[in-house]
Amino acid sequence: MIEAVDLCKYYGSFAAVDHLSFTIRRGEVAAFLGPNGAGKSTTMKVLTGYLSPTSGTARLAGVDVVQDRVRAAQKLGYLPENGPLYPEMTARELLTFFGEARGLASGQLQQRLDFVTEECDLGELLDKPIGTCSKGQKQRVGMAQALLHDPEVLILDEPTTGLDPNQIRHVRELVKKLGQTRTILLSTHLFQEVEAMAGRVLLVNEGRLAFDGTPAEFKAKGGGQMDQAFHNLTTHA
Repeated sequence: MIEAVDLCKYYGSFAAVDHLSFTIRRGEVAAFLGPNGAGKSTTMKVLTGYLSPTSGTARLAGVDVVQDRVRAAQKLGYLPENGPLYPEMTARELLTFFGEARGLASGQLQQRLDFVTEECDLGELLDKPIGTCSKGQKQRVGMAQALLHDPEVLILDEPTTGLDPNQIRHVRELVKKLGQTRTILLSTHLFQEVEAMAGRVLLVNEGRLAFDGTPAEFKAKGGGQMDQAFHNLTTHA
């Protein structure tokens, strides 16, 4: 459902992504890890179609992201870290705008709006201007926008940023539930989020894939500690 095939992204002579390949199947929640500057964000931008690769192929649900950007976007729900929202709109206005832009019929749009309102706990936020919302509230609106059109693939960048402990627990449960029937790539710097939500770990370092396996296998690389595994796999002796 998510395929990266020999992906490269160069800025001049610098390789931000260097011959990166992996596949994530339906029903998998994969944590995407890497130190700052490792190529993680660039890879996500290529997968979502925000950047074109220098070479290689990116596919979502079998659709080439470069060759058919619009159809690929129909398959994708994307929550960028600190994603842009229109501050003068209310959450209801924003979600209605995005739903109409994606071609949802009025009945379907209302059904999906009801769903994301419940799942993202937007009840008291629906008619509040987004500009007056807290960071955590904006994150919940962003998650609702990503889920609105019922996408097959979700790419989530730091989805629990700014949330309180109860909201974090709710997002964890939601991601695990959605991951039963969808494909989710979850970028995070928090190892507790990996253990709580992911069944697979992908680690990139210096633009290359440094690890691909289960959370247990990842921990084993650090003697049972995720932070030690991360250190061992991303630093040179």
